Amino acid sequence: MIRAKTSLTRQPRLFHCNPFLLLLLSLFFVDLVPAASYSEAAQPVTSANAGIDSEQPLEVRYQRAMQHWRYVLTTYVDEQGRTNFHALAKDIVPLEYVVSVIEAVSPSATPQLFPSKDDVLAFYINTYNALAMYGVIERGIPDGFTNFFSRASFFKLRDVVIGGEVTNLYDFENDVIRPLDEPRVHFALNCMVKDCPRLPQEPFYAHNLDRVLESLTKAFFANPKHFYLDNKRKHAYVSEILEFYTEDFVDSGKSRDLPQYINQYLASEIPNNYKVRFIEYDWRINNYH
Repeated sequence: MIRAKTSLTRQPRLFHCNPFLLLLLSLFFVDLVPAASYSEAAQPVTSANAGIDSEQPLEVRYQRAMQHWRYVLTTYVDEQGRTNFHALAKDIVPLEYVVSVIEAVSPSATPQLFPSKDDVLAFYINTYNALAMYGVIERGIPDGFTNFFSRASFFKLRDVVIGGEVTNLYDFENDVIRPLDEPRVHFALNCMVKDCPRLPQEPFYAHNLDRVLESLTKAFFANPKHFYLDNKRKHAYVSEILEFYTEDFVDSGKSRDLPQYINQYLASEIPNNYKVRFIEYDWRINNYH
């Protein structure tokens, strides 16, 4: 299987802009972000409402968090990968439990919980997806992240805690997850918008991670929402995910070489004379009622 060299010099187009602009945003725009709005059911997790015992070993709490995460996915995510955010907001305690454990554990803070590379990667995927899901509810379930400012607010300016360290979803993906050099992770990470890969109804686990990632990648390219051929124009249309992270898929970092990666997952290869074009990304929240 083709593996791309680790190279993070080109940042995803999401924030491919002047760093000074991001600094200004961090100083001024953050004050414009509305505070989280919860129902009574969405109060912070306590030992009374979620059965948390702070004296329990982290191993026990982590396993319980995985059970809660599975409950959230099986209960509030449908077969199409859409989340019923409004129903979840009324039953937020299980997801808050997951977030509270994420704040305490990580491969660097508690390495004993993550003995293998697959344990680490499965944790990172579950963590990213859970924090994104929680963030949508924390922000009052917006319609989407349809402009630069809303994306900056959600991905870059919103702090999250992982294993006792403060970060954000943007830095977590680019500085922690991508250096693991697993391009298929881009078909598992989900920021809860419509053109993200399908969100599974099960957590990611180390014991079957390779098989699941392979299955999700094949399913991604089998979905005409993410990939299709225009034989009249001789164009191969593919999700902008592959434009955001081209260098993760092919060593050259050139979009024209993306068929080298994509062809692994197709029944019939993309003809050599077809040009790669990108499908505009839909940043609306992938919600259903």
